Amino acid sequence: MLALLGVALFVSFVGLGSWQLQRRAWKLALIERVTERVRSAPVAAPGPAQWPQVDATQYEYLPVTLSGRFLQHKTVLAQAATELGSGFWVITPLQAADGSQTLVNRGFVPASERQAWLPESGTSASESPQQTITGLLRMTEPGGGFLRDNDAQQQRWYSRDVAAIAAAQGLDRPAPYFIDEGRPNLARGAMDSAGMDSPVVPAAHAVWPRPGMTVITFHNSHLVYALTWYGMALMVLVAAVVVVRWEKRRGAHKTL
Repeated sequence: MLALLGVALFVSFVGLGSWQLQRRAWKLALIERVTERVRSAPVAAPGPAQWPQVDATQYEYLPVTLSGRFLQHKTVLAQAATELGSGFWVITPLQAADGSQTLVNRGFVPASERQAWLPESGTSASESPQQTITGLLRMTEPGGGFLRDNDAQQQRWYSRDVAAIAAAQGLDRPAPYFIDEGRPNLARGAMDSAGMDSPVVPAAHAVWPRPGMTVITFHNSHLVYALTWYGMALMVLVAAVVVVRWEKRRGAHKTL
């Protein structure tokens, strides 16, 4: 029974280590693919006919352009933690000529600017000039934050849940994705440290909201996990050797 248990543990640990190596290869390929995608030339944002095909594999972080008018009175603020500190993302629907609406994350504002960007109750649609924005296509973030739920009535958003925000703001033709306005600076090379288009500006001199702060992160600890599993497999082998030697010594002792 002890031998069977040892064999089972050894095979399981080796299998888990090999699976982590496969995951690492997949993650590295994903990082390379997204890096190339972020650096590619912007294309037109997917329209209503393409919405059913939009998924993270093909579209996440894709640079896109979109034209329309901002619906300022339907702006919401979602909590954010950035290299500039804690604050909020300013999210405003952009309505295209065909009547469809796309949520646009216009950038970051510190907590001191929250009230200035909240639309006043009872305000009507303001005429916004036609404009074209460029940014990265992002997939919806359903639900709320950790142990927190979005509260539409109190205008408290902990995640950029496209469907929930669209319903709360009465959007009748919302896109299933949102756009982070601006493009991050990847000149520093690491996908987990994407910065902004320009150096950090002190809050006292900054113009809000601040776009281009998308952080592109891919947690990649699969090599560490693989080595851990292989190490445990090696420990099983060492334990097996120790047990075998102990049994041999015990058998020799009984013979004497």
